[in-house]
Amino acid sequence: MEEEEEEARSLLERSPEADGAAQGAPRALPTLCDPRRLAHRLVVLLLMCFLGFGSYFCYDNPSALQTQVKRDMKVNTTKFMLLYAWYSWPNVVLCFLGGFLIDRIFGIRWGTVIFSCIVCLGQIIFALGGIFNAFWLMELGRFVFGIGGESLAVAQNAYAVSWFKGKELNLVFGLQLSMSRIGSTVNMNLMGWLYGKIEASLGAAGHTTLGVTLMIGGITCIISLICALALAYLDQRAEKILHKEQGKTGEVIKLSDIKDFSLALWLVFIICVCYYVAIFPFIGLGKVFFIEKFGFSSQSASAINSVVYIISAPMSPVFGLLVDKTGKNIIWVLCAVAATLVSHMMLAFTFWNPWIAMCLLGLSYSLLACALWPMVAFLVPEHQLGTAYGFMQSIQNFGLAVIAILAGMILDTRGYLLLEVFFIACVSLSLLAVVFLYLVNRARGGNLNYSTKQREEEKLRQTK
Repeated sequence: MEEEEEEARSLLERSPEADGAAQGAPRALPTLCDPRRLAHRLVVLLLMCFLGFGSYFCYDNPSALQTQVKRDMKVNTTKFMLLYAWYSWPNVVLCFLGGFLIDRIFGIRWGTVIFSCIVCLGQIIFALGGIFNAFWLMELGRFVFGIGGESLAVAQNAYAVSWFKGKELNLVFGLQLSMSRIGSTVNMNLMGWLYGKIEASLGAAGHTTLGVTLMIGGITCIISLICALALAYLDQRAEKILHKEQGKTGEVIKLSDIKDFSLALWLVFIICVCYYVAIFPFIGLGKVFFIEKFGFSSQSASAINSVVYIISAPMSPVFGLLVDKTGKNIIWVLCAVAATLVSHMMLAFTFWNPWIAMCLLGLSYSLLACALWPMVAFLVPEHQLGTAYGFMQSIQNFGLAVIAILAGMILDTRGYLLLEVFFIACVSLSLLAVVFLYLVNRARGGNLNYSTKQREEEKLRQTK
């Protein structure tokens, strides 16, 4: 029994301040009610994971219902892709403001609840647009949904740091990412089936069926809001018991820092934008692609379109560990981008079983995220990290908004083959940027491609 208590205490280690507070906390609380105990923190972790489930589930509602949205709302692909563009536009700015609002204005608890409410409101407006046959209302709903979605992810990360700062934090981030991908996967495979059931119940397809389907899908956002309220209560309670402060995002945003960004960092930004614009817009349009080119049924097309997220859920933590153990970030990014290029070429120019290409795409997508994003921390000092990551997310969302519209226009006028060629061109630009980054890093003696051993040796030299 004493050994179990000792193990629980070791898992609860965080900062020295938190340790000191914990020692002064009452010891008579039951295990599940004591914020110091592992069982209690596992409950908190479960709530954190489900906090973003609704947002990720509803983000790709348009993709899962692409055929139905275009038919019932009588819109072409260009207008359909505006549903993704309107999500991204507010996040061109909010990537800078989300952390500030949580740290300085709302606090983590109120911030999480407010952003969860905004996500719910956005999904409701989106669904009402279908019920009332008003596409402009659906666009407004996606805009409101976008305001809450990315900022909610920032709040989720702030909670993770507040409760699990220390050796468990990377695992917690991995679990949160896995849950978000599970949300996207469930959406891809559930919404089409749900639409069919509601269509059979109402007796005919139409905008009302679409709106009701989206409204039912919004229940996941309400579940996430309930998790936000529960987390707020538990966090406030832990603050009183342990005398700890509210969590912070750690983001310090100073736009003046942008002028200090190096060439290598700008190349990382280019890699990020050119890569992701060939992933998310493709998934947004992928279901009909698999139906038209490969003759898949609607349900099978949804399944293969979601395989990128299915693979990402378990493989992201695995690849994260691999990159942590080996280093060589540029080489891993190069492998990921090259594999993505091969995947898109297979989809564009062959009739091979698309499961091969999509599984490869899922693996490469997972690997790139683990290898690319940490490189920012190697290129800027700690006090500029908030600005660098905020700017990276901002231009990523700008690229996604623009490319979503452009992809819809290409598909309407030229078809899927030219659209795939366009995605291949984007990934090729990303690949060129990776090669250029390798050369710049090598010429300037940078540490982006160091092995883990080399980084440890460099850290020792700096501390001497």
